Amino acid sequence: MSGFPTGTPDELELFLRWLAFLRGAVLRKASGVTDEQSRWRPDGKLLPLLGLVNHLTHVEWRWIDGAMLGRPTGKEEAEYFPGPELTIEAALAAYRERAAATDAAVRDLRDLETRSRADDGTDLRFVLIHLINETARHAGHADAVRELLDGTTGE
Repeated sequence: MSGFPTGTPDELELFLRWLAFLRGAVLRKASGVTDEQSRWRPDGKLLPLLGLVNHLTHVEWRWIDGAMLGRPTGKEEAEYFPGPELTIEAALAAYRERAAATDAAVRDLRDLETRSRADDGTDLRFVLIHLINETARHAGHADAVRELLDGTTGE
């Protein structure tokens, strides 16, 4: 999940490469911190690294399993501020597992014009662009939190 994505004429694979690249940025920023550090917020603002990873895991679940596959999903405010039972290592592992599940589901669906089962007028192309956007926004967010936390900068 690292390295700048290479181009390909396969639009679906291009989207998955960009999503993997951005996930890698989130994973790098949230790795190597303690559980206490993973819950830190500058002056009580922004989301903590743990909350960012947990939220992104749930975002992919809602859009892929929910919207695209028609399975029941939900959203709780607690995904942004998980309780003490969720460690940063467990959250990172869940994010990696979710990424693999998302990629597999997208490849199974294959056709970017596959309509969402949520009957909201969206298709797989829209969902992938949304996931790329959401992940990019939160990768920048994680970058800022990590730099403020301990000075770590870079990719």
